[in-house]
Amino acid sequence: MLDLDLTQDVRTLTAAVVDIESVSGNERTLADAVERALAAYPHLKVERSGETVVARTELGLGQRVLIAGHLDTVPVAANLPSRVEGDLLYGCGTSDMKAGVAVALRLAATIAAPTKDVTYVFYDCEEVEAERNGLNRVAREHPEWLAADFAVLMEPTDGVIEGGCQGTLRAEIRVTGKRAHSARSWFGVNAIHAVEPILTILNAYEERRPVVDGLEYREGLNAVGVRGGVAGNVIPDEAVVTVNYRFAPDQTVAEAQEHVHEVFAGFEVAFVDAAPAARPGLTHPVAAAFTAAVGGTPRAKLGWTDVARFAELGIPAVNYGPGDPNLAHQQGEYVTLSKIVDGERAMRDWLTT
Repeated sequence: MLDLDLTQDVRTLTAAVVDIESVSGNERTLADAVERALAAYPHLKVERSGETVVARTELGLGQRVLIAGHLDTVPVAANLPSRVEGDLLYGCGTSDMKAGVAVALRLAATIAAPTKDVTYVFYDCEEVEAERNGLNRVAREHPEWLAADFAVLMEPTDGVIEGGCQGTLRAEIRVTGKRAHSARSWFGVNAIHAVEPILTILNAYEERRPVVDGLEYREGLNAVGVRGGVAGNVIPDEAVVTVNYRFAPDQTVAEAQEHVHEVFAGFEVAFVDAAPAARPGLTHPVAAAFTAAVGGTPRAKLGWTDVARFAELGIPAVNYGPGDPNLAHQQGEYVTLSKIVDGERAMRDWLTT
């Protein structure tokens, strides 16, 4: 049985959390350790759903904020156990996002009398398909656990507030031809050759850079897969280009889909999946107070995160964590130790003033 000491320095705690391997679907050992550690503090009410642990204060204060972090990581790539080199802690999940989890655990354990009620959520399966996401499950089965005026998702942002998030969708652009023997290709129509106009459209595409609530988002429409071919001696009669559209939060999923239809007018378009964007929400009074406490200049989140789930629940949310998003999922992933300390200090100031 592995235990976590939440009284130790946040840097040491981060290493301890990292060293409990928790690849998506294998979070139980870490979730058990988190639940045991939090249950030792009488100022917290601790509940659990699957491998998601929720702890909250119940002081009857006028505001409630939520601090969330996912426990899972991508598969280990010979990068456990963790190791320290100077001011850097290397290891799987250091940046994405066990440093943020460690900060939240320290805050939960050591702030018994915050100036606003706090809900801490440590959830499973963020790095895999949405139907397995622990936050999604809790929102469906125990929505009252997530009730809050404002949420901070401890995703890696390099210590900078990142507002909202992009939406994302994938679509398959399909072209057809006529199958034939490759020795007599003139009897057929090559569907793979027919994808050239699709690639021409993508190469000429100019992405939007809209400003939403004061933050500039940069969109992207790109091919992420090409599928076609029957056999080495057959002219193919079908080919598919899969595209990914990352869209700004001034569009709904329906509007983003309509845009893709317009871009590929005349082609057969089938949507495979989609997730909505989230507006920054920085004008909300609680968000403004958070921005003032943390400092710095907020920027747009270029990517999709679970702040979109909070937006669907009507909760304004931001991304803020000590990890560097550019290092996420890399074999050489690391987090800067001094940024973990700075992140804990900023969050503590916000929760206690």
